[in-house]
Amino acid sequence: MRGLIWLVAAAFFMQTLDSTIVNTAVPSIAHALTVPPIALKTALTSYVLTLAICIPASAWLSDRFGTRRVFAASILIFTLGSLACGVSQTLTQLVAARVLQGIGGALLMPIGRYVLVRAFGPKDFVAAMSTAGIPGLLGPVLGPLLGGVLSQYASWRLIFLVNVPVGLIGLWLNRTQMPDFRGERRPFDWIGFALFALASGMLLTAAETAGDDNYRNAGIAALVGLVCAFAYWRYSRRARHPVADLTLLKVRSFTIALGGGMCTRLGTAGLSFVLMLFLQVGCGWSPTAAGMIIVPQAIAMVLMKLLIDRILKRYGYRRALFVNTTLATVLLACFALFNATTPWWAIALLMFAYGFVMSLQYTAMNTLAFVDLPPERAAQASSLSSAAQYLVISFGIALSSWLFALFLGNDHHDAVAYVHGFRFAVLVMAVLPLVAVYVFTRLRHDRPLRRPITTPETAA
Repeated sequence: MRGLIWLVAAAFFMQTLDSTIVNTAVPSIAHALTVPPIALKTALTSYVLTLAICIPASAWLSDRFGTRRVFAASILIFTLGSLACGVSQTLTQLVAARVLQGIGGALLMPIGRYVLVRAFGPKDFVAAMSTAGIPGLLGPVLGPLLGGVLSQYASWRLIFLVNVPVGLIGLWLNRTQMPDFRGERRPFDWIGFALFALASGMLLTAAETAGDDNYRNAGIAALVGLVCAFAYWRYSRRARHPVADLTLLKVRSFTIALGGGMCTRLGTAGLSFVLMLFLQVGCGWSPTAAGMIIVPQAIAMVLMKLLIDRILKRYGYRRALFVNTTLATVLLACFALFNATTPWWAIALLMFAYGFVMSLQYTAMNTLAFVDLPPERAAQASSLSSAAQYLVISFGIALSSWLFALFLGNDHHDAVAYVHGFRFAVLVMAVLPLVAVYVFTRLRHDRPLRRPITTPETAA
């Protein structure tokens, strides 16, 4: 059983590491591929969007083909995608490779959690999941630093190639340690999956295209995306096994958690991306120094995990989220105070405070979604909330990059313009968490904390 925990831990580590390691290397990758740094947003959003689209299929795949084969396939696809990223010669090739990575990465966490539940049972699951989740929590700490060091002292390609040996070890462990669980076979909702994927893809395309000032094509893509989203909403009401069960939105706490989470992540998801551009291009920091400045945030997020249970038990979700989301808004706006002469320790202090607040924010939002749901609906809720979470993160990155480009103008090589663009972009981004403050006040009363299971997802 210990081998199984290490296998799942390795998968979690690869997935969370790859979500953060790229941000620090964006200027280096852009220079190597001869594109403006802001253009690398597509390489980030394509990976996260693929996670959002493919996660709902994980349960059906494991039930149909067995956890051992599907987990092996997901590790193999993720590893091949990492290899393809490492040898990419153009931005188009890198985006295609990131999509391949996302297909594999989308299956790692859901199937890993499912296997641990089946293998250990309710009694020992929390301990097993906590152990497996430790490397997942280390990913956000090591990712920015490792990305900076590799891109500065070796090659940016190594930030993807480091996954290859880990993936090979995972494939070897999978053969001997992964149990082959299967569930009830049921038909897959191909129509719903296609509509959901089209709606998500076209809406993100609209956001990306608007960022390139092509508003006509952006409008067309947005219209197609909205039509597909409406069609899925109508279709899912009649489908027997919908790929994303929208009837969960009838549960008030779930809807508020989802809505508040969307507003929060739209404003905060792109901060790391624009911050790296600000520090490296605007302030002239090295990739290693820029990666180091993220470490205080990640450490604070881990430390806050020790206090979250007590805070939510004492103050409840309504008060905790109201106060904490207000603090998140203020801290996000404070990033606009930075300029090229701001001392590193001032940035590090704000990053630490921001990480402390956001750790509570993410865990509270993720666990609030489940407080009023019966256990038999938890799997459907996890799938829908995870898909929505990654979908909104991709939109958040696209939004922040669009705002950055808007205020940057055509001065893609002017350091002063990058400082200007960053400061105004984060001020606009801070408005969205402010909307979430109002959303969380719609909770009728403070919900008592039902002890959350801490997983790598609670940090995203």
